[in-house]
Amino acid sequence: MGFCCLINLSDKPQWFLEVSPEGKVPVVKFDDKWVPDSDVIVGILEEKYPEPSLVTPPEYASVGSKIFPSFVKFLKSKDSNDGSEQALLEELKALEEHLKAHGPYIAEEKITAADLGLAPKLYHLEVVLGHFKKWTVPENLPHVHNYTKLLFSRESFQKTKAAKEHVIAGWEPKVNA
Repeated sequence: MGFCCLINLSDKPQWFLEVSPEGKVPVVKFDDKWVPDSDVIVGILEEKYPEPSLVTPPEYASVGSKIFPSFVKFLKSKDSNDGSEQALLEELKALEEHLKAHGPYIAEEKITAADLGLAPKLYHLEVVLGHFKKWTVPENLPHVHNYTKLLFSRESFQKTKAAKEHVIAGWEPKVNA
């Protein structure tokens, strides 16, 4: 049985640096070996627990992959005319179109690693942009709203998501940098 803990990435504890010398998160212990790479972790989980498979079909693997960098750029932006908000909206519209054609999940009816990887990023987007910019995902993206509701209501997400105040505190130094 594993455990989950939050790490202050600006003041990493010594025990954490011993298991993840590069300071990467997430990190998981498998058979007495610490693994700090999300893609490798997913691969190991697929080997150990092949059912249900979470493998994302290759044709869907990049869906939503530009949302997080667009979110970060918009969050850090001090210039409302720099195009960063529009770039994020374009990425969310691309996800909307994909979900409209292939949803409710990225790979249709089946949740995959791509969905599970995007869920916390969309959560951070929602919490942080709401807090710092009073910004929300536009209502004219109903498939994105339905998608986030599906992801955020999953028991696994509910049990592992960070509290909103921790998410906000974690992003505050980046916003005010």
